[in-house]
Amino acid sequence: MSQLSHFDQQGASRMVDVGSKAVTDRMARASGRIRMAVSTLERVRDRSLEKGDVLSVARLAAIMGAKQTATLIPLCHPLALDRVEIDFQFPDDQTIEVWATVGVSARTGVEMEALAAVSVAALTIYDMCKSIDREMVVEMIRLEEKAGGRSGHFIRSTS
Repeated sequence: MSQLSHFDQQGASRMVDVGSKAVTDRMARASGRIRMAVSTLERVRDRSLEKGDVLSVARLAAIMGAKQTATLIPLCHPLALDRVEIDFQFPDDQTIEVWATVGVSARTGVEMEALAAVSVAALTIYDMCKSIDREMVVEMIRLEEKAGGRSGHFIRSTS
């Protein structure tokens, strides 16, 4: 268990001590998808849902989710984030891709904040559209890139 940083030698969970680590610039990018009916995505894009502008609300929810990650994930360190950027793309007529980029100067990384932002955005889209489409699927939430810190730069391979 000692190889997993959130467990001590006896297997008990713990918050990792980052006090001796250097403050460095850190960045993480994550992505995810939500698939839905063609007619649902049309209504999202033309802003005709009764609950309002789905993507604007999802963007704000994602930013709030990134900022609240430490209250949602028990062993995450609370971080004063420097930036959170949310982008939506439409790879086809049934899919919204959510991208989050999070940056901070800190002793620990922001992968969980980027993943939380994507998750909250997708769940917000689901919540706002569920009255017309209960078959939506949230999928493929994953880390795409991280930079900064001792473990170096990671970029997901395209294969």
